[in-house]
Amino acid sequence: MTQTKEFGFGTQIRKSPYFDATVRWGAQGFSVYNHMYIPRDFGDPVQNFWNLVNDAILCDVAVERQVEITGPDAAAFTQMLTPRDLSTMAVGQCKYILITNAEGGLINDPVLLRLAEDHFWISLADSDVLLWAQGVAVNAGMDVSISEPDVSPLQLQGPSSGKVMEKLFGAHIGDLTYYWLREVELDGIPLIVSRTGWSSELGYELYLRDGSRGDELWEQIMAAGEPLGLRPGHTSSIRRIEGGMLSYHADADIHTNPFELGLGRLVNLDIEAEFIGKAALQRIKAEGITRQQVGVVIDGEPLAGPNTAFWPVENKGETVGKITSAIYSPRLDKNIALAMVSNGSAELGTDLHVTTTSSSRSATVVERPFFDPKKSLASS
Repeated sequence: MTQTKEFGFGTQIRKSPYFDATVRWGAQGFSVYNHMYIPRDFGDPVQNFWNLVNDAILCDVAVERQVEITGPDAAAFTQMLTPRDLSTMAVGQCKYILITNAEGGLINDPVLLRLAEDHFWISLADSDVLLWAQGVAVNAGMDVSISEPDVSPLQLQGPSSGKVMEKLFGAHIGDLTYYWLREVELDGIPLIVSRTGWSSELGYELYLRDGSRGDELWEQIMAAGEPLGLRPGHTSSIRRIEGGMLSYHADADIHTNPFELGLGRLVNLDIEAEFIGKAALQRIKAEGITRQQVGVVIDGEPLAGPNTAFWPVENKGETVGKITSAIYSPRLDKNIALAMVSNGSAELGTDLHVTTTSSSRSATVVERPFFDPKKSLASS
């Protein structure tokens, strides 16, 4: 482990309960997500990828802040926020949902957890949904309480994660199935554990319910997992792009609707419940979209790292869209990318031209996700 270093953007950026532990274990750089530090550099990002897909990594994702919704009308209010039908969602279940505004634009694409009949957590991507939900509640006329609880997730991801979990909690944790949760304790540390994660690999998220125990929890997991190949790490851009997973503000924003992202399956327009954006999404579906997200393979030498700007995409000299996320995959030996392009340039096999920050390259529209399209690794 390395000596503690000082990182700082000022007191307005919050530190997670695991911040000091991640620095001790080699975090070399951070970015900001939901007004909080998130470790983004533990050395070589390619080695981080191989650690993830071959063994397991532990990631500080406390930046996935929770919006807690409780009260007699919690279920009805939560349904108001999302176009996904929640009527059959059971206690103990998780669902990937979309949160849309009145125009049908995407505000967030979180994981929803149902802890009790009248108790939900919305585990956020990077946007201020707490303020949105509290604003909606002002005029909703519903009996709900909305707050940010003392809850900080860790992600334990990779093929060895199940063995680490069994070492920590016993063999019974292996019964936890994909997108379900369980309330547990680890030496008195209160947790919610779910079979979820932002990696497209087998994995778990451990939601710490007492921030004062963060350092202790991190060390216990690492002590159990190191003999099984567990390493500290950060969410892998390589793996999430391979899996076609969205990064909010990059691949989607408030001006992007679910149909453009190919997420129509998460929009249930026939339910009786009224949700924010229902009329707009009905209209968009009826009129059709003019652009859509596609997978792209970019020719040429391996990209040096992820794109830090949106790269223009051309078809026969005409700008038809933009690359939103791009990376070199060492496993596929290809430069892979997610792009938003006009319908006329979205057909598989379409030849495109991409202007990166340093070169011009040919590219081709391909199937996405790029690897394990049925998520058999994550759900097995």
